[in-house]
Amino acid sequence: MENSEFKDLKLSKEIQKAITDMGFEEATPIQSQSIPYMLEGKDVIGQAQTGTGKTAAFGIAALEMVDPHNRGVQAVILCPTRELAIQVSEELKKLSKYKRGIEILPVYGGQPIDRQIRALKNGVQIIIGTPGRVMDHMERRTLRLDGVKMIVLDEADEMLDMGFREDIELIMKKIPLERQTILFSATMSRAILDLTKRYQTKPQMIKLEHKEMTVPEVEQFYYEVKSQAKPEVLSRLIDINDIKLSLVFCNTKRRVDELVDILKSRGYLADGLHGDLQQRQRDIVMSKFRKKEIEILVATDVAARGIDVGDIEAVFNYDIPADDENYIHRIGRTARAGKAGRAISFVTGKEVYRIRQIQQFTKSRIIAQKVPSASDIEEIKTKLILEKVKGIVDAGHLGEYNNLIEKLIQDDYTSLDVAAALLKMQMGERGNEETMKKGVDDSLW
Repeated sequence: MENSEFKDLKLSKEIQKAITDMGFEEATPIQSQSIPYMLEGKDVIGQAQTGTGKTAAFGIAALEMVDPHNRGVQAVILCPTRELAIQVSEELKKLSKYKRGIEILPVYGGQPIDRQIRALKNGVQIIIGTPGRVMDHMERRTLRLDGVKMIVLDEADEMLDMGFREDIELIMKKIPLERQTILFSATMSRAILDLTKRYQTKPQMIKLEHKEMTVPEVEQFYYEVKSQAKPEVLSRLIDINDIKLSLVFCNTKRRVDELVDILKSRGYLADGLHGDLQQRQRDIVMSKFRKKEIEILVATDVAARGIDVGDIEAVFNYDIPADDENYIHRIGRTARAGKAGRAISFVTGKEVYRIRQIQQFTKSRIIAQKVPSASDIEEIKTKLILEKVKGIVDAGHLGEYNNLIEKLIQDDYTSLDVAAALLKMQMGERGNEETMKKGVDDSLW
């Protein structure tokens, strides 16, 4: 099936105008296939990852369904994390720019509940929230669901993995049976299929092929290293490639904290993101990362849900994910908006077999690379400095500096000696540190 243009999807003029403002013309595969069914009021199961455009798909359907003259809650969108709820809310607010009378409210933990209660009393048609906070409002009787016509389970697999099944079922029981149920998930586990059987009626199944779930612009590499060598190899790869913004994935919270401490001790602007952080801390970290005040963000898979930063140059799989789908989620964080990106994985011992499995699953090639030695890094850095020098010379405007060098030459120094001394100064102590590490290279990998 070819992708549709938004103008062919029978959308309201208000939504069409908002989509034009957002710079979209052609719908993504998941949008092309799911929006027509959702506009007809049918239940839908969509298998799609983050970055495929599913938020706009169910967001458009919800906005087109809502009656702006009815101030009650008509649509509920459940998300696994605060970050994803905020992201979905921001997207829907952009899409509803020209829709008068529609109020959208994100509800999640970490934000004062009184503020949310006041907003609900004023009238809200679309609620976007985490299951826990939605349940909280239901128990306080500040949220009524008897007028809900549509419920969306976004990242349903993640919500189940995080233990929200009971909350989801309690929420579903409070919503009228005459409703539209939309479910999006990256995987279709038995638990997900059980949910669809219990709560959906003749759902339309939309599944993207694996080749559509990968990101072809991402160059993929792997390095075989011993576990204790990973911090050193990560540092070298960031330095040698002059990476300004990167996302590093670890499999555990403890790993995240340990790596952040190591990177900070090496002088990098790094911070971590995982489920144990307070919401205020998570917000601060993400704000700094978006502003590029943090150059390396270290995160777990669940904490990274909802991260959508356009300039991430490289994703590092510091630990190989246990799930092939998570590998796709991770590398999809780079190469956004048509930009190139790199995905780099570290494998230890038998993990090399996981690389083969991932290659088969993604139908892509992950290229083995040799870990750069300390002397390789020194050589490349020297070349970069010399290229910079050439650029400065070609640009001219060196008059006063020429005068200073001429004074040194008058003191019986050659111009070559002066240039070499300045290069040595520019290389600084880093070069000496790398030279000292040459002797331990062979023991690391």
